[in-house]
Amino acid sequence: MTLMLFLLAVPTLAAALAAMCLRNLVHAALCAAICFTGVAALFVYLGAEFMGFAQVIIYVGAIAILLLFAVLLTRGFETLSPLRARQVPWPVGVMAALITLAVMTISVVSSPSLLRPRTAMVLRTRQVGDRLMTDYVLPMEAIGLLMTAVLIGAAVLALRDSNGAKRRRVP
Repeated sequence: MTLMLFLLAVPTLAAALAAMCLRNLVHAALCAAICFTGVAALFVYLGAEFMGFAQVIIYVGAIAILLLFAVLLTRGFETLSPLRARQVPWPVGVMAALITLAVMTISVVSSPSLLRPRTAMVLRTRQVGDRLMTDYVLPMEAIGLLMTAVLIGAAVLALRDSNGAKRRRVP
C-alpha cells in the first residue's frame, strides 16, 4: 500500500464512519459529502479520471447538496407516526453487515467474469463526455429535471405546516 493511497483512504473511511454515527443530520450529511470527495480523489489517484470527476459532479455536487437542502428545509417537522421506531441492538447490525459482506464476497469470487481474459479498454474523459452529450443527452436532461423537481418539492413541503396550512414567515 502506498503512502498516498493510505493518506486518501483513512480520511475517507473516517468521514464514512462519522456519517453513520453522528446523530445531527446536517453534520452527517457534511461528512457524507467529505466521504464522496475522498472516493473521487481515490478514483483520480487510481487513474479513473472520469469516474472521479463524475463522483464530484453527481455525488458531491448534487446528491450531498440535495440531502443538505432536504434536511435544512424540513427541519422542525415531526414524524407522521407517534410511535417511535424500535432500537435495533448493535450486534444485530454488525451481524447483518457481516452476512451482507460474506454474500457479496462469495458472489464476486465465484463470478464467471473472473475467468475471462482481461481486455484493455481505456476510455478517455473526452470520449465519455462526447458520448454523454450526443448519445445520452436525453437521460442527462431527465436527471436534471428530476433533481430540480425534488428540490422544488422539498421547498413546498418546508412551506407547509403539518396540518397543511401555509407557514407564516417569522421576522
